[in-house]
This record gives sequence, structure tokens and C-alpha cells, in this order.
Amino acid sequence: MEYLEKCFKGFPSQEKVVTLLLASGIKVVDGVGYCNDIELSDSAIGRAAGVDRRVVRSTLEKIDSNPRLKAMFSKMISIALLSDVSSELGCTTVEIVPEDARAPGILAEVTATVYRAGVSVRQAVVVDHGYSGEQHLVLVLDGRLPSEYVPALRSCTGVRSVTLR
Repeated sequence: MEYLEKCFKGFPSQEKVVTLLLASGIKVVDGVGYCNDIELSDSAIGRAAGVDRRVVRSTLEKIDSNPRLKAMFSKMISIALLSDVSSELGCTTVEIVPEDARAPGILAEVTATVYRAGVSVRQAVVVDHGYSGEQHLVLVLDGRLPSEYVPALRSCTGVRSVTLR
């Protein structure tokens, strides 16, 4: 992340584009943005990032001309986060906000607690919104988490807060 910050420092509009690319898993190949295999127009990316399409064009060209950035962004993929449709799937979403996302073992302790509850994890994703450093763990559980396990989740090492949906 430090390298990205260095490359785009002083270019706040380009930072917005890079943040969107990272948050959305948009890859860049030959100066073109893709959501997996779907080509995205500069205008569409610009609308989503709140910048002009020309800013998007210059950002994508900058990425394409830098071997390290090109290697990074050419491998991005988008995934479907099931948390917003979990209730329609008969699942439960658990959102964990850590004290310090760099601390090891948070995911292990949280999933061990879910395991003890006898519930299966359908999806586990650490959501990272780029430069802000704000990260949180989203678990989509197959079914309902028994309420007596919520305090156990809250007491896991490194957990600041727990939200169930």
C-alpha cells in the first residue's frame, strides 16, 4: 500500500480512481479496466469514482506504464460479497471490526468460535477499502448463529465490535 501511496501522492483524483479499483477488484490490462472479463469504460469508472473520465484515462495509463503497478493490477479479480443477500439465502452475516487488523489470529479465533456453535462458514472476506486502512471481517454463516455465542465472539482477542445481520 505504501508503494501505491507514493505513486499517486499529490494526485487526489487519481487516488480516488485507485481506491475504487482496489475496493472493486477492477483489473487493468493494456490500459483498460475490467471487472473480471467485462470491459469497463473510462466514463463508467469515472462516474463511480466521482472524477472525470480523463482522470481515469491518465490513471490507467500510469498503471500500465509502471511494471510494478501493471503486475499488481493485471491480477485483480472481483468477487461477489454475499453479506447483503445473506437473509435471502437463509444465512447470517457477522461483521467483525478489529482493534488492529494487522494483529494475527483474529480470523482463527472468530471462526473457531463459529465452529463451536456448530455453524458453517459459507464466505469469509476481509474488506479493505484501500488507503483508509479501514478493514473489517465479514462472515456469511450458513444458517443462524445461536445467540449465546455472540458474547464469545465479542470476547475474541483483537475484536473491537461485532454486528449481526
